[in-house]
Amino acid sequence: MCKGLAALPHTCLERAKEIKTKLGTLLQKPDSAIDFVIPYPEKPEKPPKAQKPSPEEALQWRDSLEKLLQNPYGLASFCSFLRSEFSEENAEFWVACEDYKKTKSPVKMAEKAKKIYEEFIQTEAPKEVSGWVNIDHFTKAVTMKNLVEPSPSSFDMAQKRIFALMEKDSLPRFVRSEFYQELIK
Repeated sequence: MCKGLAALPHTCLERAKEIKTKLGTLLQKPDSAIDFVIPYPEKPEKPPKAQKPSPEEALQWRDSLEKLLQNPYGLASFCSFLRSEFSEENAEFWVACEDYKKTKSPVKMAEKAKKIYEEFIQTEAPKEVSGWVNIDHFTKAVTMKNLVEPSPSSFDMAQKRIFALMEKDSLPRFVRSEFYQELIK
């Protein structure tokens, strides 16, 4: 979800699952092997390049998680840092919520809401942010209630909770990290 960084592994994971499924079918039905084509792109997809900020611009991120997350390079750097701490799900959830809020079609909104719920909110989700550390039981319950009729604000409470957590906990560690120190030189 972190634009550029997490998109590639997610795509590779989907392709790996698709190939595994097709190989399983191939092993079960050897006669149909001729009909089988495993799609694989000639070149892997590359994330869009973001322009490196000036040291002055990067210095502003110390005091504003919002400015950091709005800058593509800042977001990518922050996601890399969080990945090194095994907590990238927080930024990925925040990005997914931002994308969700821009959705206009009620059908697509319902699809995205379901995907966000399954990926980040439900118990034992692959990138669960609803553990006791990140989103409390009350916030999770309100979010689940909001998903009965998805709207652009369905995830607002959970997203604000995750933002506050990243602002209080992750941002100070990021600012002290080598990732950030290299940017402000």
